[in-house]
Amino acid sequence: MEHLNMQSMDKVAANVAKIMELFPNCVTERINAEGKLEHAIDFDMLRQELNDYVVDGLQERYQFTWPDKRSAILAANAPINKTLRPCREESVDFDNTENLYIEGDNLEVLKLLQETYLGKVKMIYIDPPYNTGNDFVYEDDFKQSAGEYIGNSGQLDEEGNRLVANTESNGRFHTDWLNMMYPRLKLAKDLLDKDEGVIFISIDDSEVENLKKICDEIFGKRNFITQLVWEKKKKGSFLSISITNIKEYILVYSKNINRFSGLIGEVNSEVETYPCINAVNKREVRYIPKGIESKYKEKNYFLPMGTEISDTTMSIKLLSDLRIINGILSEDLQVEGNWRYSQDAMKQYALNKELYITRDLYIRRIVKDARYKTLKDLLLRLGDERNNDYIDLYNLNGTGWGSNEDADEELRLLFGKQKLIDYPKPLRLLFKLIASHMENKNSLILDFFSGSATTAHAVMQLNAEDGGKRKFIMVQLPEVCAENSEAYKAGYKNICEIGKERIRRAGKKIKEENPLTTQDLDIGFRVLKCDSSNMKDVYYTPREHMDKQQSLFVDNIKEGRDDEDLLFQVMLELDTPLSSKIIKTEIAGKVVYNVAQGHLMACFDKDVTDAVITAIAKEMPSYFVMRDSSLANDSVAINFEQIFNTYSPQTVRRVL
Repeated sequence: MEHLNMQSMDKVAANVAKIMELFPNCVTERINAEGKLEHAIDFDMLRQELNDYVVDGLQERYQFTWPDKRSAILAANAPINKTLRPCREESVDFDNTENLYIEGDNLEVLKLLQETYLGKVKMIYIDPPYNTGNDFVYEDDFKQSAGEYIGNSGQLDEEGNRLVANTESNGRFHTDWLNMMYPRLKLAKDLLDKDEGVIFISIDDSEVENLKKICDEIFGKRNFITQLVWEKKKKGSFLSISITNIKEYILVYSKNINRFSGLIGEVNSEVETYPCINAVNKREVRYIPKGIESKYKEKNYFLPMGTEISDTTMSIKLLSDLRIINGILSEDLQVEGNWRYSQDAMKQYALNKELYITRDLYIRRIVKDARYKTLKDLLLRLGDERNNDYIDLYNLNGTGWGSNEDADEELRLLFGKQKLIDYPKPLRLLFKLIASHMENKNSLILDFFSGSATTAHAVMQLNAEDGGKRKFIMVQLPEVCAENSEAYKAGYKNICEIGKERIRRAGKKIKEENPLTTQDLDIGFRVLKCDSSNMKDVYYTPREHMDKQQSLFVDNIKEGRDDEDLLFQVMLELDTPLSSKIIKTEIAGKVVYNVAQGHLMACFDKDVTDAVITAIAKEMPSYFVMRDSSLANDSVAINFEQIFNTYSPQTVRRVL
């Protein structure tokens, strides 16, 4: 049997394999530092393959770079010997929930999630630390000293004198921040779903231009969807020494714009302007008229992108199943419109039920001076005082997208305390961003700068309102709260404690307020904590330990690590979601874990007999894992392969 790797994915090796498949002539061999033969890329040949002329040396070309950018790339690609350890006592409904709360440096956590969650995340939202000039909490190994920065960035003359005064304040700020963000975004991209993946990134004026440049590089410029403007507060600070800033931005990128079907969002109301997300193709909005027969519920109607209401007419009769409901939209209603598409094309859209009807059609009939607008700016908010026949599913506690003040008030109402955390995002902002990605109500949503866990709160709230089964993964560094802070005084020693407690309180509150519709709502979460590997160094580099005491080889697993610790590290490596159902059973006196209904079975006990192996093999799992020293004797070891070949030859067998 083969040993498991028990470390995060080697991104360099994976990239070399991809290049080998596309350009086999660009892969060569070399002797590495350990004296072993390994594959390597012939970059001169690769450049030749990708250009009709060679881009080489100091030839000028368009690029975006900064000091130590290459080290940031290496930081994303290098494997780590880490694991995620379960913490049942801090979890809620550990055995049944499909939500995760992960404590640790998100660079390390994103690496650990690479194999298991590759291409499985539908939406990412992050609110990273803004570049205010203060020290970063996320200090990666490649971060430079001020002296190294000046030298690498060419700010010294030949005699070692600085060329420009005070350059550190103008340049190093951006370098540190970019070095922090680049590898994390690079890893995040691989987790996004290849068709429907989308990422939202909050940012302020200080780094919005640089963030867009690195996102263009990582996600591809053509995958840029929009830059939303969020009104974070209604009025500026009187203490501001310059212009009052009341806005922030949200950059939105898709994983693959050619296969991405778009987003929906709000446009402006009469008094305020909110973010608007343009649909790329089409999206679903549920119309639920009050008091109508059940057969009319959950009707979905679509209107083609770019359709404008104007002077010419088109018959709604093309929509075979549209009905008038309390005076709204009947089969014989003539809708005014200057259609960008031909009548034949419109007919085909109708037959495919791809016409999108918004409340504008209703408003036109009731309010004569209603403003005409392009319907590519689709309304997410369906109800208002002029249209009381519709339930507004997505207008959470009022109009708008929330503000800083709203976010502070939401935490105060949950905790009964003021200012537990600085600058949280409001619930409505996350609620509506998540709702804009409506194609799949079972989607997985990741936030790896989760802070006060607003994203988790919004996921649970939206699921409660539309019956969705969305799942979340929150990742947060356990940043220590200052001893003079309100959070510390309230008993919260780090930000993770605040985030976990918010999810507990918010879930309970949602259940209490919606007892009839939230019986099956998942308000739990598994807490996992990033830690060093469960395996001793001898597991990874046995040759280096051959001359050490024999006692090192008695057990290659660290002291203090239990079976569940081992199980979750194995799950990370064997493509098994960390939220999978785990059933713990006993076979012939030995503890056996059955994960994800037989996808993975594991037994870490010692003295495992033929009876145990036979019982497991008969379950025909996809994977079976045990300790290297688990088998009771040589006879069991000899019979092991034969037992599996008899009952489950397709099972992949691995040892620790």
